[in-house]
Amino acid sequence: MRSLSMNKIRQLISLSLEKNFKNREIARALKISHPIVGKYLSNFKKSGISCTEIETMTDDALLDILNGGQKKKNNRYNDIAGLFSEISTEMKRKGVTLYLLWQEYKKTRPTLYSYSQFCYYYQLWRASSALSMHIEHKAGDKMFCDFTGHKWTIYNADDTAAFDAEIFISLLGASLLTYAEAAKSQKLPEWIKLNENALHYFGGVPSAIVPDNLKSAVQKSDKYDPDINPEYADFAEHYDTVILPARPYRPKDKALVENAVRLFYSSFMAPLRDRKFYSMVELNIAIKERLEIFNNRTMQGYKKSRRALFEEIERAALKPLAVERYAIREFLKLKVHINYHVFVTKENHYYSVPYQYRGKDVLAVFSGRFIEIFYNNMRIAFHERGINPEKYTTLPEHMHPNHKFVSGWCPEKFISWGKKTGDDVANYISEILTRAKHPEQAYKICLGILSMVKKIGNVRLNNACRRAHAGNSFSYKTIKNILENNLDKSEILIVQPAALPFHQNIRGAAYYSEGQK
Repeated sequence: MRSLSMNKIRQLISLSLEKNFKNREIARALKISHPIVGKYLSNFKKSGISCTEIETMTDDALLDILNGGQKKKNNRYNDIAGLFSEISTEMKRKGVTLYLLWQEYKKTRPTLYSYSQFCYYYQLWRASSALSMHIEHKAGDKMFCDFTGHKWTIYNADDTAAFDAEIFISLLGASLLTYAEAAKSQKLPEWIKLNENALHYFGGVPSAIVPDNLKSAVQKSDKYDPDINPEYADFAEHYDTVILPARPYRPKDKALVENAVRLFYSSFMAPLRDRKFYSMVELNIAIKERLEIFNNRTMQGYKKSRRALFEEIERAALKPLAVERYAIREFLKLKVHINYHVFVTKENHYYSVPYQYRGKDVLAVFSGRFIEIFYNNMRIAFHERGINPEKYTTLPEHMHPNHKFVSGWCPEKFISWGKKTGDDVANYISEILTRAKHPEQAYKICLGILSMVKKIGNVRLNNACRRAHAGNSFSYKTIKNILENNLDKSEILIVQPAALPFHQNIRGAAYYSEGQK
């Protein structure tokens, strides 16, 4: 007889006895063939058991009756049937295969089935026990995580709703040990912190973390090559694991965590449904208490708890935790400017890189007080983060050899050189240094102006600077134009505004003095 999951078999009997469905209606509802429905119902009627008895029977006992009691007549089958639960546990260990277990059992049971028959009956048991969805996961292999669909309301002191808390669920694939925690949002920093808390709860790191395709985990979902958020990937690298997002439209990839979410509703939310929580701390304390009950409760399929199964097969398979907790870093793609600096918009600050990388696309990584800049996964610059807006942080070793002569200079030095030529030159240079956005730009202009004194002398240069200052024009080209056109030799004309002619409609200043209306 074709094997069905025990859930479907129980539904099949219920629809027939309690809902009075006909065989074909049951077949359509459960998406199975109506001859299969007929065989199961026929064997059920022959057994003489009632619906009340079914509720207290184990899956194995019920399946044996519905199969016509054939298993009891087969001692060889009974011998291996008792091993399947143990085999399912052993299969979770790394490197353990069904063939290896068959060889081991064959040594002590000469009458054991052939390997092909052994596999057949084992697969049959898996289907009937409804354990197939998680039996393949090896110990220490994967951690599944996601947010539940339903949120938990946090209240103000006056019993008005403050906000809805998100609920994070995580579990290990082999032992099904589960972790849950409430959080304020699904944003990236919260998501990474929740993942980290789960790892510390489990006391180790699996080979891979399997999230759903939420935005905090995946920038762009793809069946074959999803784009992981760089911050999340960096977190995984810190803990020596990898991110394997569930494939879109592949429900089996996240079946475990979805089942865990359903169990969370019944094991956590239902018992706490009448309680009101007034803080995240209070809610998480309640979740932690329920979590211990949940993980220490015996699972029917395994005859042991999640915690016991974890201690038995999975704890030793996990990799050790990182020495330090992960410090969240921010990643930003930037382009190096022609002056070999990158501009960080949110800080309004410039940081230098080696001049050879001007025009290149680089990756800036921010962590606390520091910024690291990478090109092709190689770090090319390291700076302390700047706190002054519109300023430059420049390292001398990043500068072009022709520019390094500037690095030892300062505004005071240029003003001092200007005073040796005259006060007008010094005042003009001071204005240029004040107005320029980049020191190097200002220094070049000042050098060009001061170098003119060798050809035209102190007097002409002072006159030119005084004339340019009066015209509120501050550049090397302005001084050069004045000197080339000999404008420094002519008197600076100050144009006085012409007096307004008398007119009866012009009231004059006295009109607005105190006492006038």
